[in-house]
Amino acid sequence: MARITAGIASSHIPALGVAADLGKTEEAYWAPAFAGYEWTKRFEREQKPDVVILVYNDHASAFDMRIIPTFAIGCAERFQPADEGWGPRKVPVVEGHPDLAWHIAQSCILDEFDMTIINEMDVDHGLTVPLTMMFGEVEAWPARVIPLAVNVVTYPPPSGNRCWALGEAIARAVESFPEDLNVQVWGTGGMSHQLQGTRAGLINAEWDNRFLDRLEGDTQELRHIPHIEYLRETGSEGIEMVMWLIMRGALGARTRTLHRHYHVPASNTAVGHIVLEPVAADAPAETAAG
Repeated sequence: MARITAGIASSHIPALGVAADLGKTEEAYWAPAFAGYEWTKRFEREQKPDVVILVYNDHASAFDMRIIPTFAIGCAERFQPADEGWGPRKVPVVEGHPDLAWHIAQSCILDEFDMTIINEMDVDHGLTVPLTMMFGEVEAWPARVIPLAVNVVTYPPPSGNRCWALGEAIARAVESFPEDLNVQVWGTGGMSHQLQGTRAGLINAEWDNRFLDRLEGDTQELRHIPHIEYLRETGSEGIEMVMWLIMRGALGARTRTLHRHYHVPASNTAVGHIVLEPVAADAPAETAAG
């Protein structure tokens, strides 16, 4: 049976991709941001996930104001890196897993989630930057990837509760897939940042770290944060953190933190990163605490 073995959350700041592509990761400004991902690169080499369900938001590359799906799952064989105005990133083509993607789509729709099924789309920095941060510079991405695009660009985005519940539905879908697969779920975007207006450059490190705290353990407080709190406390783009809740919901009732990283600033944005593992319901309390 397929199984979800880990959840990873990370900012998907486009400048991180630029720094990696231009060989600037060791420069004084960028080195602290990239250092926090070295542990995860080792972890991924050890874990060897077969499939990554990667939750991200499109930045007007595949979707625009003509069509705005709340949840869109990519079911294609492969996805090309998008041209975001300066040419596609020179990174590997993203290889999909159509069988599992279609199974998740069917399972979630029958579970009363109205998923949009996408069979052709290019993927932008929201998806390719996390792959770079977790896998490094490679000839081919070492895992198949199922893109799951979430609307956090145009109001109304989905609630945190709805995102968490979708993660739970995805977990049920994965567990019912008969092939033996090591599956990870990644939530990307955030953390606190605002790119325009009088609060451009806003970073709220205290709020961000409280959010990271509550991803661990058995609390479900995060699913009830209203949109207005994200806007007020984390800036207009901080709402991207609801995508992390899809990852968290997919991990089950209780989690343990394996790795955590937080750094500011990176291109006027807070870099947040965490690696979680699900903890079995019958595990002793000390196991969850590490």
